[in-house]
Amino acid sequence: MELSTKKRFERMYEHREADRIPISDSPWNGTINRWKREGMPSNLDWRDFFGIDKVETITVDISPRFEKKILEDTDRYTIFTSEWGVTMKQFKEEDSTPEFIDFKVKTPEEWEKAKRKMTVDPNRINWNYLKQNYPIWKGEERWIHGQFWFGFDVTHSWMAGTETILIAMLEEPEWVKDMFATYLDCSIAHMDMLWDAGYTFDAITWYDDMGYKGTPFFSNTIYRELLQPFHKKAVDWAHSKGIYARLHSCGDIMPLIPDILDTGIDALNPIEIKAGMDPLFLKNQYGDRLVLNGGINAVLWDNKEAIISEIDRLVPTLKNNGGFIFSSDHSIPNSVSLENFQAIIKEVKTVGKY
Repeated sequence: MELSTKKRFERMYEHREADRIPISDSPWNGTINRWKREGMPSNLDWRDFFGIDKVETITVDISPRFEKKILEDTDRYTIFTSEWGVTMKQFKEEDSTPEFIDFKVKTPEEWEKAKRKMTVDPNRINWNYLKQNYPIWKGEERWIHGQFWFGFDVTHSWMAGTETILIAMLEEPEWVKDMFATYLDCSIAHMDMLWDAGYTFDAITWYDDMGYKGTPFFSNTIYRELLQPFHKKAVDWAHSKGIYARLHSCGDIMPLIPDILDTGIDALNPIEIKAGMDPLFLKNQYGDRLVLNGGINAVLWDNKEAIISEIDRLVPTLKNNGGFIFSSDHSIPNSVSLENFQAIIKEVKTVGKY
């Protein structure tokens, strides 16, 4: 019997077998446009076209809402200030990563000004969007995430800058902890509003990239002292609601895994192979209590023979006793053709069947 997405995900989180493993991913805009050029109907949800699971996310803007202003606009790029106080250059190519030029909040004094603007306000929630879409999500039994916004990653990348935060973690740890606490408390306050209004969800998720290629950004000691208590507070909030907690952390965080698991997280994503993550080791060591979401090397997805071989190598082991959600180890780049992705989904549905 074919299960709904919600029931399929529930069984994975319960470490039980389902009809098949769930399949969920994030294609780039350019990837979607490529697939349309190659034959995917333009008016169809790409997830329906490929017959994969639908995961939805409820988000809230907790930013200081600094003025957004365009400083320069050319044929190739736009330079602007963001609601987080960051001056950014956004290139106009179909798929591009912004360049972070400057940061408004680089000192504890500037942080205090920003903090006062991070108010708890129901107007920060897009109620109209939820009224229109939430009944559809629930009616179709999709899996719903509540998006938290806190931690090392979003603090350094969206507000203060990597160098500033890494130095502050050693020299001004109380400032950094105050930032983590404020972000998390704002997230919890707004998620409580949503929950109390009847907009419940199945799990929380948050972005906190703690590694790059071959190593984490910081030691286990720094993690335990500065960041772990906030991860645990988020997980405890989720568990108090009877739902799950999923951490997204790019890079190689293998050395941090035992401490991360002490927070009680239920799922880890994206398990970035090209950075140094090892999904088979994680499955062997922690597969009875950690859902693995990802771990399929996106670098291989434009080579049909290579990616099919990788799926056949990994999925039969990763799916054992549930606890696995299929996705790339980051997102789907525009090098992946419609034909290749169709072949990938077909293979996953075959080897991922229980």
